[in-house]
Amino acid sequence: PEAAVASKPAVVENCATTIEANDQMQYNADSITVPASCTSFTINLKHTGTMGANVMGHNVVVAAQSDMEGIDQDGAGVTPDHVKADDARVIAHTKVIGGGESTSVTFDPAKIKAGGPYKFFCSFPGHMTLMQGSIQVQ
Repeated sequence: PEAAVASKPAVVENCATTIEANDQMQYNADSITVPASCTSFTINLKHTGTMGANVMGHNVVVAAQSDMEGIDQDGAGVTPDHVKADDARVIAHTKVIGGGESTSVTFDPAKIKAGGPYKFFCSFPGHMTLMQGSIQVQ
């Protein structure tokens, strides 16, 4: 029998969601479903850990799954947010935050309606493998 994949959908209310990230390199959600009625959507990111942004910083980047590797590689070491400036592949991204901090980004869901699949992920070097999830409009 196939192993059950633990799914942790983000709670979405009023065209927004809050995702938590921690010192164990984990988000508390692995999928975000944006209601089709939303004309803008906000992802709030809360770092529940205690480590600094320079050691265990987290952000949220929204992009096509096929663009993740390139965005991650090109942004590695580009401080402070580990996203290359004006990277056209990036649909939206927050700044990198450390323990106890919060940030948010708002974007137009129309940008993730066609094509895809789309993902959200952390572009802090080495984090993408563990910190990613799907995002779609439904």
